[in-house]
Amino acid sequence: MSHRQADVCIVGSGAGGGPVALTLARAGFKVVVLEKGHLYKTEEFVHDEILNSRRNFFMPYPWEEPHLIRYAEHEDFERSNAAWLANCVGGGTVHMSGYFYRLKPVDFRMVSMLGKPAGSDVVDWPISYGDLAPFYDEAEAELGVSGAVEPHPFAEPRSGPYPLPPLEAHPISKEIDRVCKKLGLHPLTTARGIVSRDYQGRSACAYCGLCGSYGCEVDAKSGTHVALIPKALETGNLDLRPRSMAKGIEVDSRGLAKSVIYLNEKGETEEQPAKVVVVSCSAVESARLLLNSQSGKYPKGLSNNAGQVGRHLHFSGFGESRAHFSISARKEKWPWLAESAPFVLRSIQDWYVVKDQPFKKGGTLDFVWTHPNPIFAAQHLASEGQEGIFGKALKDMMREYRDQKILQFETYAEYLPNPKSFMDVDSGTLDKYGLPVARIQAVRHPHDKLMLKYLVDRGEEILKELQPEVLERRADDGVTTILQGGTCRFGKDPATSVLDPGCRSHEVKNLYVVDGSFMPSSGGVTPTLTIVANGFRVGHGMVETLKRG
Repeated sequence: MSHRQADVCIVGSGAGGGPVALTLARAGFKVVVLEKGHLYKTEEFVHDEILNSRRNFFMPYPWEEPHLIRYAEHEDFERSNAAWLANCVGGGTVHMSGYFYRLKPVDFRMVSMLGKPAGSDVVDWPISYGDLAPFYDEAEAELGVSGAVEPHPFAEPRSGPYPLPPLEAHPISKEIDRVCKKLGLHPLTTARGIVSRDYQGRSACAYCGLCGSYGCEVDAKSGTHVALIPKALETGNLDLRPRSMAKGIEVDSRGLAKSVIYLNEKGETEEQPAKVVVVSCSAVESARLLLNSQSGKYPKGLSNNAGQVGRHLHFSGFGESRAHFSISARKEKWPWLAESAPFVLRSIQDWYVVKDQPFKKGGTLDFVWTHPNPIFAAQHLASEGQEGIFGKALKDMMREYRDQKILQFETYAEYLPNPKSFMDVDSGTLDKYGLPVARIQAVRHPHDKLMLKYLVDRGEEILKELQPEVLERRADDGVTTILQGGTCRFGKDPATSVLDPGCRSHEVKNLYVVDGSFMPSSGGVTPTLTIVANGFRVGHGMVETLKRG
């Protein structure tokens, strides 16, 4: 079945596809959005750990739709759900925690300002922070971001305050402020993609504490499914089609994209012709779609005649340490410790650039309470030691655990793109749709591990000042694969990039890729807000291009 031609067909409805859809629909263009996953209703977001975290409510089962991944060249590839984002309308913005940071000006000029580490593929971005700044403003206003503008050595320029004041913070934040200032550091209020008061028809945060891995039951979290897609639907110009799995992009005799072939909810093949195609499935899945879209014009995959699709893959460097505080032991000194306020709202960016180390680029420490998922906590306790813990001993540990508040920090750290970190597709492993799956090799540049350990050491210095009963290092060389980018990076040279500075394919002039794929480097923050801002930037550019015909 072939549909009537649309002006634009967008594959994916998350951080990249959502703002493009809204911008084009407001401008009067007929837009079709194909979304692989469900369109969930707010009442379907419930506090069920098994449903959300251990079933396929958000992410597919790895035996049905695996990614193959390895972290060293000599290892075998293993089936995994690593690097999968939520499969639903809104994509990863539905189950995100909503830590919304902007990149810094240095992120756009890393080579010029800090030099190029040997063995890396780092390049300067083809745009500057100033080029993206007005679209950061637009993204924060459209989504609803809460925060406070505070002075800082690496503070990025802003035109004004956040649209909403900060969320309420637990009293532990004042203790973090105290010890950071003692150490000469600059604690920052963490901006969140969560509305702190009623905003544009959405309810203020209910402070349930279950943000990450869950959908929001009051629509306070600023996912595209509640903040952008409904506005686009109100224009009457958006045709949203959930449960539509894109299989490939067809091209015409000139090599231009002409349609998207997809499977509908019933598993039937349909075709959506469009004047312009926008791919926004996540960095890994967008590259997979292009690589699986082979033709006589593009035998190695769509827009891949230069062999750049899937290259320069990057994630975010992950480190974590935890400070355990006994509620009963501190009830006199810290009577407020047992308060249930879920947000710590403190970040440290004093080591965003570290010029006296072999690496120059660092990242961000984000202080949070440990996730309240009880099954996850019990599983972690039971797995301690050589043989594990069971029975009464486990029950005693769980009782002790309930008497604790556990403060942790996580890192968002630079992941240097390099020739050994990439993805392609494995024609020998097919998903349930019969498509070759993504095969990911995530090999780190040596500077990354040095830098991660440095950040974790610095974070533990802060935690030690709080005098916890237990200080526990959980990771200092990890990878956060849901924070991904680089597989279709933008640039001015078609030999080394897939997209031009407007995120349009160098090879296929009516094809755009608008998600984390475009980013030449990861930055030392979460990429979500940057992806949304770039979506608005590209959307406005597309409007002007389409108006010119």
